[in-house]
Amino acid sequence: MKIVIFDMDGTLIDTKKDITTSINYVRKTHHGLPPVDEQFVVDAINMPVRNLPELFYSTPVYLQSDRDLFEEHYFEECIRSPYLYDGIAETLQALKSSQININVATNAPTIFAKRMLKHLQVSDMFDTIIGADEAGASKPDPKMLEIILSNYGSKHRPQTTWMVGDNSKDVEAAKSISISSIFATWGFSSHGEGDYVASHPLKVLEIVK
Repeated sequence: MKIVIFDMDGTLIDTKKDITTSINYVRKTHHGLPPVDEQFVVDAINMPVRNLPELFYSTPVYLQSDRDLFEEHYFEECIRSPYLYDGIAETLQALKSSQININVATNAPTIFAKRMLKHLQVSDMFDTIIGADEAGASKPDPKMLEIILSNYGSKHRPQTTWMVGDNSKDVEAAKSISISSIFATWGFSSHGEGDYVASHPLKVLEIVK
């Protein structure tokens, strides 16, 4: 049995436009702050060490009111303009056709992940779609990955499992449970390190097969 676990934002789909729109809505509504651009948001998300509430809202920690407003706004916004990266649909279909099990582990809330992937008509391809809220921990904590692998029971083998992501946190999560990592350079991050580096989704298919 072969298992592939994908990150979502910046790996499967480009979501930066809608994330930025909702962040700017909270910035303006709650804090009277000027808008930030998409590149600022992507760079902030991909920093190895960062304080996102400070960067996005100038608060030392996330205020519950900011979280609530963001999630309320993003629930509608998140399906306005996300799109699958070139080659993703083809790669997912090829993996499924090869009897390779595919899953999603994202630091985004599960409800948004399922909503976006359903909107893009790929949600039914995945055995499991799980967000950090459901697991109770965000990557680099490996909890989401462990939950996914537990669904396969004794059929799971570390040497036939891969984590695909565009962030060092994906790589760290994979390493902590001794599975292979594939760093995706086609999305939010153009440079990174993993056990493998893929510049196009179809490269994942080559590595796994």
